[in-house]
Amino acid sequence: MSQTLMCGVVGEATTIVTLENTAEKFGNHGAMVFATPFLVGLMEQAAIAAVRGYLAEGEGTVGTRLEIDHIAATPVGMNVRAVAKLREIDGKRLIFDVEAWDDAEKVGQGQHERFIISSMKFLNKVEEKSKKR
Repeated sequence: MSQTLMCGVVGEATTIVTLENTAEKFGNHGAMVFATPFLVGLMEQAAIAAVRGYLAEGEGTVGTRLEIDHIAATPVGMNVRAVAKLREIDGKRLIFDVEAWDDAEKVGQGQHERFIISSMKFLNKVEEKSKKR
């Protein structure tokens, strides 16, 4: 790591709900609200943003666990903002508290686990696996 990573670092990610990121796009006919898979992605983006400046050259993070509650629907046109706060560091294992809000209220909360990895090593393993098809 290039800087000392400490608990308490925070990252954010935002998006606007459009027709392309609604539950209807996942087959939930008529549900023109922000889809849970996109909420998950936004929370992951916030966690990545929290630690980005602390990783050494060639390091990255991968998500391994996410437990969230999607507690309120967000209609098309509203903004959604996710925040991830690093709660625990155990070697290369990172645990974040994640929350999300739209323009009116809190819409999600939970915990997210990521691991710091060597990007090259990780991609080499993926390439080797793809040769097994």
